[in-house]
Amino acid sequence: MHRQDTIRIEGLEIFANHGVLPEENVLGQKFLVSCEMEVDIRPAGLSNRIEDSVNYAEVSQRIKQVMTENTFNLIEACAEHVAKAVLEMDERIRGVWIEISKPWAPVGLPLRTVAVSCERRRHEVFVALGSNLGDSRALIEEAVAKMDATAGIQVEAVSTLIETEPYGVTDQPSFLNGAARITTLLTPHELLDELHRIEAEAGRERIIHWGPRTLDLDIIFYDDLVMSDDDLCIPHVDMHNRSFVIEPMKELAPYKMHPVLKKRMVDL
Repeated sequence: MHRQDTIRIEGLEIFANHGVLPEENVLGQKFLVSCEMEVDIRPAGLSNRIEDSVNYAEVSQRIKQVMTENTFNLIEACAEHVAKAVLEMDERIRGVWIEISKPWAPVGLPLRTVAVSCERRRHEVFVALGSNLGDSRALIEEAVAKMDATAGIQVEAVSTLIETEPYGVTDQPSFLNGAARITTLLTPHELLDELHRIEAEAGRERIIHWGPRTLDLDIIFYDDLVMSDDDLCIPHVDMHNRSFVIEPMKELAPYKMHPVLKKRMVDL
């Protein structure tokens, strides 16, 4: 059975002020935190150097800092913030599982503990970039900068921008197109909301389907996720028919496999 390398911190005791009841926020109580990080430990295993691993002492101190410098009504919110803080500490942490236990929670009945747990991880996402109104190059470059400045998003690479003929509605100016590879802690819909915000700030108006636009940001791939609802389809439903998407994707990730078509970018 295949198992990922992990570093685990279990039963970290932290005295903090979290809870719905006012006395919980004032008097405080003990919490127990367990944290399991998905980390490739082979480099450290071969070198025997702490620099080649994630320092669990530093992670423990960061968890304590988040929990003692904030007050949350719900331990669900506490777990969410702790997971985010741990992931942001080191890019080598690919995923994290957090459990926060609240011994002797005030429920009016005998119990040993109440606990919540969550798993969060980094996601590799490819975003198509396009524009055919205004200063298209400047608009795309500004959009990339805004993505990189958004909490939970890090731009890893941007393809060459290419001039392409319009798709669908052909009676409009040529497009400038490209793609970006990002890592994100956001869910697909959270990411979509941020991309829509950046489009709106660039003056994007959704009037004509396939019509001219100042900025177009589309999620092409989100890991190997396959999903579809009223607002979002991943992988992008028509990307394999669009050379202005495939060409930038071939530059960024030539051997990326389409999770539905089972073809690499170089084969599409």
